[in-house]
Amino acid sequence: MNGQRDESHRRLASGLLLWALLCVAIAASGPDPMLDAAAFGLQSVPRMALAAVAVAVGRRRPELAVVVLLPFGPWRFEHGLATTDLVWPLALPGVKIFPFSPALLCVMGYAYLCGRRAARPRFVVAAFAAVALAGAGVVMARGNGPALWITMVSGLLGAYVLPYTVGQVRRRLLQQREQAERSVAAQARMRERARIARDMHDSLGHDLALIAVRAAGLEMSPGLADAQVRAAGELRVAAADATERLRQIIGLLGDDAAPAPLTPVGEDVAGLVERARASGMAITLRLAEGQAPALAHAVVQEGLTNAAKHAPGAAVTVEVSPSRVSVRNGPSRARSVAVPGGLGLAGLRERVRLAGGVLTAGPRQDGFELTVELP
Repeated sequence: MNGQRDESHRRLASGLLLWALLCVAIAASGPDPMLDAAAFGLQSVPRMALAAVAVAVGRRRPELAVVVLLPFGPWRFEHGLATTDLVWPLALPGVKIFPFSPALLCVMGYAYLCGRRAARPRFVVAAFAAVALAGAGVVMARGNGPALWITMVSGLLGAYVLPYTVGQVRRRLLQQREQAERSVAAQARMRERARIARDMHDSLGHDLALIAVRAAGLEMSPGLADAQVRAAGELRVAAADATERLRQIIGLLGDDAAPAPLTPVGEDVAGLVERARASGMAITLRLAEGQAPALAHAVVQEGLTNAAKHAPGAAVTVEVSPSRVSVRNGPSRARSVAVPGGLGLAGLRERVRLAGGVLTAGPRQDGFELTVELP
């Protein structure tokens, strides 16, 4: 409430200041109140009242203010900003260009606001048509000569058309900037959503797959009662269902058209393999000498996650060298409950492509192999 009250006070103060400036301009261009008070009261005071009306309606409806301020238009043809002699096609010496008065600045301001604030086109056309008719009437009343028509047209162009055009250009430039800012913000939001989706896939998806592996191992353990085996099977299915729901959420969050830069979860390949082994996966790790590729963690994680989902209980071999990463699993020892069509492999393929590498994935002997060749 206080903010609205302060805003209304500021608008009132700015309106009063504008009206005061208009009154000064009207008084300066009219009779001297000290020398001819009667003429001042008959000419200037009504103009001041008209200016008050224009200020009152001009903030919301600048086209109405343009019509109200018709008497302040460029009709004082004897006071042109420039004087020129035209010799073609007619000899017209001393033609006034753009008749000007101090109060005309306010008219130009409201014409600018018509373009800047996107007033309704039909109202603007009606207002400018009224101005043009008034100008034509002034010219015919003063003799209808070609020099007067040139003066009037230059006044209309300078006082109305030019400010309106500047306002239109300004409005469109601001709209383009706002659209660019909204586009940048939307892209940032989509990138953040893609980053969140990838993080969810890299961390939660992997952990859920390891839970399913633990449950599969428990399901195949000897010495369990039938009820315990069923419970372990239900846990494995529940973990797979949760993984599928996570995949659907990732599909909603992700944005394939604007992939975000992705980061690993903060552990090296050896740590990732140890964590997977602790969950019950049988993994053989072969690390060659040299620095592992930057994408090695992502490739191994995707391969282990897919092996855990699609080939529960299978033996997995991980090989990492400076230019090659592969994850190969043998045949499954339990029924897969994973739903095909996940986004992890597609996202990894795009990351490998951007890094200049080649990803191949497909069946091999009785299992499956994921291989990435990097430059």
